[in-house]
Amino acid sequence: MSDQKPDTLLLTLSGQDRPGVTSAMFRTLTRAGVEVLDIEQIVLRRRLILGILVTAPRDWKKLRAAVEATATGLGMSIEVERGTGDNTVRREGRSHVTLIGAPLKAAAMAAVSGRIADVGANIDRIERMARYPVTAIDLHVSGVDPDRLRAMLSVEAAAQGVDIAVQPSSLLRRAMRLIVMDVDSTLIQGEVIELLAAHSEHRDEVADVTERAMRGELDFEASLRQRVALLAGIPASALDQVYDALVLAPGARTLVRILRRLGYRFALVSGGFSQITDRLAEDLGIHYSRANDLEIVDGVITGRIVGDVVDRAGKAEALRYFAGEVGVSVDAVVAIGDGANDLDMLEAAGLGIAYNAKPLVQEAADTTVNVPYLDAIMYLLGISREEIEALDLEHGLVTPAPPVG
Repeated sequence: MSDQKPDTLLLTLSGQDRPGVTSAMFRTLTRAGVEVLDIEQIVLRRRLILGILVTAPRDWKKLRAAVEATATGLGMSIEVERGTGDNTVRREGRSHVTLIGAPLKAAAMAAVSGRIADVGANIDRIERMARYPVTAIDLHVSGVDPDRLRAMLSVEAAAQGVDIAVQPSSLLRRAMRLIVMDVDSTLIQGEVIELLAAHSEHRDEVADVTERAMRGELDFEASLRQRVALLAGIPASALDQVYDALVLAPGARTLVRILRRLGYRFALVSGGFSQITDRLAEDLGIHYSRANDLEIVDGVITGRIVGDVVDRAGKAEALRYFAGEVGVSVDAVVAIGDGANDLDMLEAAGLGIAYNAKPLVQEAADTTVNVPYLDAIMYLLGISREEIEALDLEHGLVTPAPPVG
């Protein structure tokens, strides 16, 4: 080993975690009068890994001996690496890559990290966002254009059966956002129009047309008017029965509850019916809602829609309108949907998420989430499961204990 004085020293301490480890190491560094250039610390299964980058003092060997003695006294191991040059992080091509799996297998991590390395990019940091009911990992990546990285990893996501979201690293990820959600098969399970059609003789016919429209095989407005016509004669009281039978997507209440506390705004934009979506908005504390108005005369559904249809273009227009109402740019909007009529809305948003979506939508969207938990979307926003639980605890909500393991 050369005796030439290095510019920096990287100290990597590892061992069983306990109180006082970090402070003991910094007391030793204090006596050497060094500057701290960088520091990272993680605790994994009660095992501490602490990395500290410091300027090298003139008598750097004396410092090396001192930190080794401190580590020995703590019953831990330490590596001291000599370095030269600065500690400048590459600024170009910085992205957040979020992996979600249930489970997340080692093969998927190997494939993703391999693709990142193949393009000459670097993983600067890895954070765990959740370990149940899904595993979510956030990678900080630099050195590659985010769009190029997204295109490459979307192929790998399909091959590995995981969800991968690639977002440029920017302040928008932490800024106040507007969340715009589709309703049918997104916020709720199932389709309202099919539940209404169950009160007639046309449920199967309506379900078939709905499925084809969501796959993009039919013009949405024409197919909607066709289906609504089949609802003629159903008593308006059926809307109350349908509403009472609605089942929210798992995690929907958590998503709205947590993000509202953090200052987010919400809007529902639906190709369904305002008689349902307005009630959902009120019950969940959602700020805005736009949907189609069923015509009701003398307590009976007439089979017609009042006013313009909220179609594919109408959803995107509503997103832009609500962004203006909130006072944010469309780049600060998150849109979530599953059907072909959501495509323009997903494209208009800063972050468009295909949630358990039809194949056409998954292929077109920047980001897909296929786990059955709507609150998993918070991991894409940099919010961890631990932070969600801590915020709930502050407000008196008890979170069930996670499985041991």
